[in-house]
Amino acid sequence: MTIVGELRATIEQMVQPGKGILAADESLPTIAKRFAPIGVESTEESRRAYRALLFAAPGIEDYISGVIEFEETLTQTTDDGTPLPEELARRDIVPGIKVDKGKGPLA
Repeated sequence: MTIVGELRATIEQMVQPGKGILAADESLPTIAKRFAPIGVESTEESRRAYRALLFAAPGIEDYISGVIEFEETLTQTTDDGTPLPEELARRDIVPGIKVDKGKGPLA
């Protein structure tokens, strides 16, 4: 398959009718703010467990077609050791990554 073909296939997979894209790309300070009100300390393990819970939720693939992940997520796994991006792909959910490093000058 050509690069253009791969891009088209990925786009089609991501824009399925009735499904959305989950933005799970919270930075470390943002996720700490979300955990604080429920009394959860933001540690690497608590963040991993939270993401694993989201990504392995039964039936998530019925509602989500893609997930924007924070860089840390790429090295994290489900409780059974499956890398989180692989867990998403196994469910036909397109795993993606936030690449925004802030504003920069344009050419």
